[in-house]
Amino acid sequence: MHTVPHPTPAGEARPVSPRLLRAAPPPAPPFAGSGGGAPARPSAPGRPPLGSGRTARLAFVAVTLALPPWTTEAGPTAPGPVPVEVFAEIDGAMPTGVAATPDGRLFLTWPKWGDGAPFTLGELVDGRPRAWPSAEANAWDPAAPSAALLSVQSAVADAAGRLWALDTGAPGFQAPIQGAAKLVAYDLASGEAVRTIPFGPEALLPTSYVNDLRIDLGAGPEGTIYITDSSLTGPGGIIVVDIASGTAIRRLSGHASTAPEPDFSMAFDGEPLQVRPAGAPPQPWRVASDGIALSADGKTLYWCALTSRRLYSAPTALLRDPGVGEVELAAAVRDLGPKPPSDGLAEDDRGRVYAGDLEGNAIHVRDPDGAWRLLARDPRMRWPDTLSVGPDGWLYVTANQLDRQAGFHEGRDLRQPPYRVLRMKIDAGPVLRD
Repeated sequence: MHTVPHPTPAGEARPVSPRLLRAAPPPAPPFAGSGGGAPARPSAPGRPPLGSGRTARLAFVAVTLALPPWTTEAGPTAPGPVPVEVFAEIDGAMPTGVAATPDGRLFLTWPKWGDGAPFTLGELVDGRPRAWPSAEANAWDPAAPSAALLSVQSAVADAAGRLWALDTGAPGFQAPIQGAAKLVAYDLASGEAVRTIPFGPEALLPTSYVNDLRIDLGAGPEGTIYITDSSLTGPGGIIVVDIASGTAIRRLSGHASTAPEPDFSMAFDGEPLQVRPAGAPPQPWRVASDGIALSADGKTLYWCALTSRRLYSAPTALLRDPGVGEVELAAAVRDLGPKPPSDGLAEDDRGRVYAGDLEGNAIHVRDPDGAWRLLARDPRMRWPDTLSVGPDGWLYVTANQLDRQAGFHEGRDLRQPPYRVLRMKIDAGPVLRD
């Protein structure tokens, strides 16, 4: 991830009209625009269930091509086979993470990238984000760096009724602050912080930026957490945390699978995406291991660098075993072949892996046989960031226009709020390992 401080108003969501899963949506014309949905309407009182939202139907397009399924040759506005719905529209600060929880709630994260977000972890209630678990929990104090949240990149729910917040401790991509870079587990029912695990130098480097996580409560005495380090200037890697002891080990640090691809390039609106400071020559943008997914049986971890077009995997048993050396572990890494450049990954309980397509405004799915297929494409899916599978059989994704930030455009912020939480029906559930 990369940003240049560019203050904007604090985040506020535009609520969408709730519609229950059992209600059949009325017909709608094929989507033909290039952004912006129908005007938002006030939501019904109370927290809308994950099965609610306004439907924006896309035309079904059946296409058979001898090209890779993530090709953008048909154009990034060509719809995919699964309709896309707008679940929430958010003004102000740009969100990154989304977490659908087993109890039917939705959480978002706002890392401190200069947008002036009033909190870094929030829940969508009545279609609007509210600080969660409280404003106080989001009010970081340098005198007590582990006591409150500073800059949360991602959050993921586990099978024990907890929400784990991944605090980078690195606002503005500075070096992680000791004590501020941490994992915090909150009880979803009470909002109480029930566990805090700060990261030490054995896990984080001065260049580290912890990005996303997956949780397996069935691996180890109390479970294991896998985290990607998506450093912009140093080596990537996988951080493996033993929940019982709180110890963390760094794996595959600087390995080719966690590193940006050499000479990688992707383009938006006909222009290569590069760091373009005002008055200075453009520079390559390189982001290490970012997206992460866990197989339904917990035996395989998947990951990808953001500036890469390949997917990798390794056995989780080897990743979490400190007795396995790096040479042995590296030999077990599998290159699973090409895919579109992705920010986030996700998984479902049917053994499938989902990947965003940054250039194509799309989501693709990898079936258990290893074959990729297009799931959905929508021009409103500008920069599909984080993906999360809900208990209602929908895949949720934040679309936040990250490529339009000022740092990529000589100081001009080209983002056009609202940012969106989109969703598409997948008829599968989340992977909740217990």
